Amino acid sequence: MLATRLSLALADGGVALPEEGRIAVFSARAGEDLSALPQDRTDIITGLYPDFRAFEGQGYTVCVAPEGRYVMSVIAVPRAKALAQGTIALASSVTDGVIIVDGAKTDGAESILKACRKRTDVSFPLSKAHGKLFWFDASSAFEDWLVEAKTTVDGFVTAPGVFSAEGVDPGSRMLADHLPTKLGANVADLGGGWGYLSARALERETVQILHLVEADRAACDCACQNVQDTRLSVHWADATTWTAPGRLDAVISNPPFHTDRAADPDLGRAFIASAARLLAPSGQFWMVANRHLPYEDTLRQHFAQVDEIAGTTKFKVLQATRPSRKRR
Repeated sequence: MLATRLSLALADGGVALPEEGRIAVFSARAGEDLSALPQDRTDIITGLYPDFRAFEGQGYTVCVAPEGRYVMSVIAVPRAKALAQGTIALASSVTDGVIIVDGAKTDGAESILKACRKRTDVSFPLSKAHGKLFWFDASSAFEDWLVEAKTTVDGFVTAPGVFSAEGVDPGSRMLADHLPTKLGANVADLGGGWGYLSARALERETVQILHLVEADRAACDCACQNVQDTRLSVHWADATTWTAPGRLDAVISNPPFHTDRAADPDLGRAFIASAARLLAPSGQFWMVANRHLPYEDTLRQHFAQVDEIAGTTKFKVLQATRPSRKRR
């Protein structure tokens, strides 16, 4: 864990904690123990809404992008290699001292270490708790790792690290292909990502407003570029707690089902509960899921009618009607 390796690195004198000046922490996840750093001088930089709110609730200064210069930066390596490299380059561009990089071996820490060693002098890595921590002085050697939003072969703008960054997710495409001609006037796309499913839903003239709800700020920014429709309203928020301005006629979703590398069907179950909470009594919910994910029982706890309207060996499209505010 970051807390263990960071504490060891600071305690044994391998890296010195600056006595003054601001410290940036990039990409830390909610629940991470950062007590080894002075809270009053630490900025948490994250674009993930649940993490942003969690650290904000602990009293940290939290922002979605660096603000000013820092005397030290700590990076919790994200899984996506391009995003990890981009984060290192961004940290180097705003830091006047040491860059500390930490990551689990399963998240590519070894690969990032090797790549950094090719560009600058890197400390001997500290290996502990199934991960690695190393550090180096901020350098311009990483400038070419800075990343910008890009256009995929499908003509949509995505960004490194967002879901389905390389193109349209086949599950989302399948759900979009099976949405009804009439969705209703007020619609929400929970976990809407960079906007593909919302764009397809807005092909329907019946839609008066579509709320795209997404926790990843980078994906929200892409969605705003991808869907040039005045009926779209993008919300950087947690889909499991977001509240609509009124009851919805329809909710569509390709919910996430991973927490880091671990499969976590509870995320999808939380999306289902949120859909039922948001819908009008006559509202309908359409979702796509991997075939093996056991969502039907949860759907039946929140809706009177549940049907599989399309499926393959990999995916299933489920329709649920007559939502209940109380679990049966």
